[in-house]
Amino acid sequence: MPDERLIVGAMSGTSGDGVDAVLAEIIGRGLDISVRPLAHHHVALTPEVRSLLFAIREKGECKLGDLARLGRQITLAYADAVQLVLRKTQTQPDAIACVAAHGQTLYHAPPDTIQYFDPSLLACQIGCPVISDFRRADCAAGGQGAPLVPYADYVLFRHPTQNRVLLNVGGIANLTYLRAGGTLDDVIAFDTGPGNCISDALCRRHDPSGPGFDRDGETALSGNVNLAIVQRCLEDDFFHRWPPKSTDGPAMIGIFDREIASESAQLSFADQLATAIEITARSIFAAMPPDGDIFISGGGCLNQLLMRRLRAAGLTIRTIDQTGLSVDVSSREALAFAILGAATLDGVPGNIPSVTGAVRPVVLGSITPKP
Repeated sequence: MPDERLIVGAMSGTSGDGVDAVLAEIIGRGLDISVRPLAHHHVALTPEVRSLLFAIREKGECKLGDLARLGRQITLAYADAVQLVLRKTQTQPDAIACVAAHGQTLYHAPPDTIQYFDPSLLACQIGCPVISDFRRADCAAGGQGAPLVPYADYVLFRHPTQNRVLLNVGGIANLTYLRAGGTLDDVIAFDTGPGNCISDALCRRHDPSGPGFDRDGETALSGNVNLAIVQRCLEDDFFHRWPPKSTDGPAMIGIFDREIASESAQLSFADQLATAIEITARSIFAAMPPDGDIFISGGGCLNQLLMRRLRAAGLTIRTIDQTGLSVDVSSREALAFAILGAATLDGVPGNIPSVTGAVRPVVLGSITPKP
């Protein structure tokens, strides 16, 4: 296997907005690889696919025909994203070693987890091998199956003299703490709680035909926070549990819905959004290590209210592209799966047992050959 290869990483997060694909040049093997992102492309899921996806995730059940149709449509969105990023760079499919694709999370309550799509269809559409289903091997070894991105964070962002915190705010918020000069075993990472998932769910309910999110946090900015609801939500066991820990959108939305239902006063839509963002901000702040340069990625960094609240809490936050690497706020996780794909091809474990709770390091992912 050559020391230099091209790999496409592809990711669709719990926010369900679409698929991000990154073409990366990867040189070397193991933890000391050199990684150069070459191009990034995002393909939005159609309103019909998003509606079906969230109906399944929120109800926790579906018709088998709907499940099959959803898997095909999500896979075709992955194929579009990969093909477009290859076209951007005039790269032929036979020039890439593989596509490393996360799939769409339908359910995550460790050790049970479902990241859904059709790797055979994607391999056929692109014309190359596909690596998928990254979480399952870690779960089999007793882990949470998440978070997995910290392996790539260590490869990309570790620094000999700076402590660094990589904060990602997607549907769920999570952080990776990289101690200056630390080893892989020194990495601390976990889900902090909700990112955009509660706010997005409120937007979908308020306007089912709308964009499904509060653009730039504009509506939340006009609302008032209900501190009683915030405090009751943050009393949930998840927020007081020590890592390893991970969660999923429906669980966080359920906590919020339960407390809203118990509130005697009616909250306006704007007040509910402001309250949801306050829960996200406080759960992130409470989880922050005492030191380290903080770099944010994910759609949450576009929410003005969230960024204001984090900074008001005393956090100095920069976007991830300010690390000096050409990684933007929406491509970090897709790039991470390209790195995890390289590890799989090389037979190198891609989980961090101290992060996921697995009993041992394991090689992640299943390889689907080119048809």
